[in-house]
Amino acid sequence: MNPLSPSETRRLLESLGHRPKKQLGQNFLIDGNIVRKSLELAKVQKGDVVLEIGPGLGTLTHALLQAGAKVYAVEKDPTLGEYIGETEKNFAGQLTLTKGDALDYPLGEIPESVSSYKIVANLPYAISTPWMAAVLERRLPSVMTLMLQKEAAQRYCAKHGSKQFGSISIFIQAAFNVLPGHDVSGSCFYPKPDVGSTLLHLKAKPTPYIFSSDARELIREIFQQRRKQISSLLRQSKRPLSEIWLNTLEKIGIENNARPEQVTLDQWITLAKPSS
Repeated sequence: MNPLSPSETRRLLESLGHRPKKQLGQNFLIDGNIVRKSLELAKVQKGDVVLEIGPGLGTLTHALLQAGAKVYAVEKDPTLGEYIGETEKNFAGQLTLTKGDALDYPLGEIPESVSSYKIVANLPYAISTPWMAAVLERRLPSVMTLMLQKEAAQRYCAKHGSKQFGSISIFIQAAFNVLPGHDVSGSCFYPKPDVGSTLLHLKAKPTPYIFSSDARELIREIFQQRRKQISSLLRQSKRPLSEIWLNTLEKIGIENNARPEQVTLDQWITLAKPSS
């Protein structure tokens, strides 16, 4: 199934009585090369369990089902959810559709018994970072191939010392190898988005590190005032780990006058480990 052209997409949406909702990030994929590239990067094979967020008109969903994947999809828009359920009824045994908000169902309805799964999605841009944070607190996928707002992708890939480097960079890169992304033209979507897009590929590390909830909250708090010295921020913080981390800085080679973005990924992990 090739994606619909812009005119076909428009006609289909009109027949459904549906106008794309900007607040839900409804920019529908109309480029088959991007669909094929997504499946290729994720190495989707028959029998794979795949999570899709925001299937929209189902172009990517259908390609995943045709590849033999068992798909768990989450769609917030009731009209599009009904449409997906109807058009993919021949794949009823392969498709589990959750009609709801991906922030409430970050992993859809994938059973706890499933030990390995992949995520392939054209993410609604407004929820990409909070959704990603939620995924990182749960069972990790082996692979994530995601269409993202370019600015978000830059944050996910950012290295320490850069202005884009922040808490989400740390949490993702502690668990995943972030492979180079592919910029995607706005002409690949209908309607054309106002922002640039990137197809990003993340592969779980052999030994991913997952930060505790206390560590995540402290790191987020620190980066809210990223221009201040980390030692000063830790002294100001009332969080349980702040004093421990303050007393650990010098031991692991972090200068007291270092700013949060200057601390390396490995140093953040060392700080956060209970043995620190």
